[in-house]
Amino acid sequence: MPTVNVDKNELFQALGKHYTTEEFRELCFEFGIELEEDTSEKEMASKEVGIAKAEGLSERPILKIDIPSNRYDLLCHEGISRALLIFQEKANSPPYELVEPADGHVQIVIKPETAQIRPHVVGAILRNIKFTERNYNNFIDLQDKLHNNICRKRTLVAIGTHDFDTIKGPFTYEALSPKEIKFVPLNQTKELDGEELMNFYSTDKHLGKFLHIIRDSPVYPVIYDANRKVCSLPPIINGDLSKITLNTKNVFIECTATDLTKAKVVLNTVVTMFSEYCEQPFTAEPVKVIYPDGTERIYPDLSPRTMTVKADYINACTGLSLETSELVTLLKRMSLSAKAVEEEAKILVEVPPTRADVLHACDIMEDVAIAYGFNNIPKTLPACATVGKSLPVNKFSDLVRREIALAGWTEVLPLILCSHDENFAYLNKKDDNLTAVKLANPKTAEYQVVRTSLLPGVLKTVRENKKHTLPIKVFEVSDVVFKDNSFERLARNERHVCAIYCNKVSGFEIIQGLLNRIMDMLDVKLVSASDDKKGYFIKESDGEAPSNITKKIGSFGILHPQVLENFELTYPCSALEFNLE
Repeated sequence: MPTVNVDKNELFQALGKHYTTEEFRELCFEFGIELEEDTSEKEMASKEVGIAKAEGLSERPILKIDIPSNRYDLLCHEGISRALLIFQEKANSPPYELVEPADGHVQIVIKPETAQIRPHVVGAILRNIKFTERNYNNFIDLQDKLHNNICRKRTLVAIGTHDFDTIKGPFTYEALSPKEIKFVPLNQTKELDGEELMNFYSTDKHLGKFLHIIRDSPVYPVIYDANRKVCSLPPIINGDLSKITLNTKNVFIECTATDLTKAKVVLNTVVTMFSEYCEQPFTAEPVKVIYPDGTERIYPDLSPRTMTVKADYINACTGLSLETSELVTLLKRMSLSAKAVEEEAKILVEVPPTRADVLHACDIMEDVAIAYGFNNIPKTLPACATVGKSLPVNKFSDLVRREIALAGWTEVLPLILCSHDENFAYLNKKDDNLTAVKLANPKTAEYQVVRTSLLPGVLKTVRENKKHTLPIKVFEVSDVVFKDNSFERLARNERHVCAIYCNKVSGFEIIQGLLNRIMDMLDVKLVSASDDKKGYFIKESDGEAPSNITKKIGSFGILHPQVLENFELTYPCSALEFNLE
């Protein structure tokens, strides 16, 4: 959950009441957010960097508030104060409007080359805005919060804000080679080209972590104004020419993106939160975006979305018996304008552009429950009695775990993801591309595939504990995953058991003894390979199963020296793995 730091005095002034910490905590709880701490800038800094370094910082009280990750409208002081006033019925949800410019729309023309790297851009203009030091800081902080949340650290969306009076439209959104892009970056004095900029900010603590997004691309995205002055190099930095100050009156907002839907949500959030400081509150000037194929679109879209919800559905989910008129009143407390359709027992809900989190009827039902108060919902017994129980495979697995543990083995719980090499090459296996489920975009080499064997995880556990007293006897009972096109999800789980014995000698007989113990406990008899009786038998592996085998369930033996070397093990090991199902 994101945490928003709000000036306590400023927030209480906006709410029209001075709350005690407990009173405000209760208000937050009722609304569905959480007051984490009542502190100050100096106190926070002293905890992070020490008292000595915190000297000189403000002791003005600050409220740290935890916000649900899908409530982008609550990521700043403006959103929180507005939502709480509406929740307490001290204010109405404001109407957000677009003001058409008298001299035509400002245009952003998208060049075809941008499809290679960052194909979308949206924009808006806030006219005659009045900045103070506090709301200016809130403006910058909201952008940071959005970048770290819905924007996924600028990989999906990057926000650029500019002093519109220092630049001139129409704007062009292009993708050029790094050497062709030259401008003075924000708060700098020296002109840099794209390559120089990457080197210059490579050690920057703030911007350095975003360079990888475009660094290896043959072209970088860039926004030019009508005079070919660089406004921004998204998603890295703006130009110093259009820097916003406290004296800025007109703000040009542009959001470049790889995901158009998220770009529109981000733009709407910034516009609706800070348009309250415009000369005409809650208004914005639209921008026309012209696509390479000639398509024209106007952004932002501040019109409310309409949804229809049955009153019976809300009452059934919440356990209440409210009239449609009561439901309408509750929804208004959550910034949702609503109208009852009495003859159909339905509610027409208008979802404002601030509430991108409302997607389905269940979201509206949840808002009704919050406005009514979860603590006020009467407690009732279920209409029907049900009895829960374990899945058979889980109950069976618990029995196997218990027996192996009683035999003196220690259970381990490795991760279900592993690297590609650990799942194949390290075990002397080849990837046929038909077996393992692979992650499309792994964040690290350690988590590339979903394991098809328990061995890699157990071997890594032995490796990390090889300094322990020998012998090491560990086991795991858990799932592996295989590709399977016969399933709707194109994959299936198998419950496996795996055990490893590590000592100065391989201990093959120890592993075989454990296998025999498990089978005895399961009442599966050891039979001859030529016998027609039901049971299990052991056969030396040659890659082919005899024709009379119903199913090969697993294997055991001494691990190959190369496998031990791959997993950095110095002592011989024996291993067992088979399918419990």
